[in-house]
Amino acid sequence: MQQLNDETYMRLALQLAEATKGQTTLNPVVGCIIVKKGRIIGMGAHLKMGTEHAEVQALQMAGKDAEGSTAYVTLEPCSYYGKTPACAERLVKEKVSRVVIACQDANPQVSGHGIQILKDAGIEVEVGVLEKHAIRLNEMFSKFITKKMPFVTLKTASTLDGKIASKTGDSRWITNETSREYIHTLRHQHQAIMVGVETVIADDPSLTTRLPVIGLHPIRIIVDSNLRTPLDSKAIQDKSAKTILLTTENAPCNTIDHFKQQGISVIICGNNKHVDLVIAMQQLAEQGVGSILLEGGGRLNGAMLEAKLIDKIILMYAPKIIGGEVAPANFHFKGFEKMSESIVLENLVTHNFNNDICIIGYPNYISD
Repeated sequence: MQQLNDETYMRLALQLAEATKGQTTLNPVVGCIIVKKGRIIGMGAHLKMGTEHAEVQALQMAGKDAEGSTAYVTLEPCSYYGKTPACAERLVKEKVSRVVIACQDANPQVSGHGIQILKDAGIEVEVGVLEKHAIRLNEMFSKFITKKMPFVTLKTASTLDGKIASKTGDSRWITNETSREYIHTLRHQHQAIMVGVETVIADDPSLTTRLPVIGLHPIRIIVDSNLRTPLDSKAIQDKSAKTILLTTENAPCNTIDHFKQQGISVIICGNNKHVDLVIAMQQLAEQGVGSILLEGGGRLNGAMLEAKLIDKIILMYAPKIIGGEVAPANFHFKGFEKMSESIVLENLVTHNFNNDICIIGYPNYISD
């Protein structure tokens, strides 16, 4: 019965955390539920970087009733003073008797320390309730905090035969409205969106979030080795979100100046013919970009995959076949000689969006 209760309350805490995805930038999403004598007396979620953590919000709601209660937290309570006080110490101060934690924090500054503070104070601690769900919820944060590199989600929409446009370049619309709304939710949940210059030239996209309710606009990142992005394109002229151009040392200096005059950030990524994508990810991480939604064309998708920079892949398939030998495909790269060398997607999840099929997986770059 205790395990059933623990899972029930932890699911509520996970729902609170999941609702804030996209709002906490480089911080993890966290939910907390405080229960006493079968009643929920406090709840909270971390809403924004630098603001009160989920545990603090829940404890404030619980007030004096927090003494002797059980706290359900989706992530190990923090153990150090950063922009906010240590949550583990606050739980001790409020005399909580039991803390149930979904998963340990990946942050080396916290990992295990918050749990130890609670145990040292005589608080009963349980770790691992709905752990897999909690780990997935903060996969972006965990990658950034441990590797100092952005978590990159590749999203591509194609026909069943893998085409992202017709042979004439027409791509509106491959997927249906339900799928497109999901894609805009993904934009809201990532700090940045990345495309190649060819996409900007061909489609002139705004690269903003458009949802029935207001969503956050991601930072726009354009991979443009020779700075061919038109100055009058929407991504340059629209100031609702920051725009970053990734280019090379070979880009014309006067063109760089023109973009900077427009308030556009330009990052030099190597001196080769094309942008060095590894350097690009390192530079973006240094600028505080922790998660990227890649909506590139086939060449950029293929290049990022070859460089092993993709952490998660979301494939949207419309029930259509369009053909065309020159029609662009969702992945364009040199490829492998043997099927055994192919990149395998693991931990697959599928969704049906009004007959559009969505496949989500994580690439395993280790060939058999």
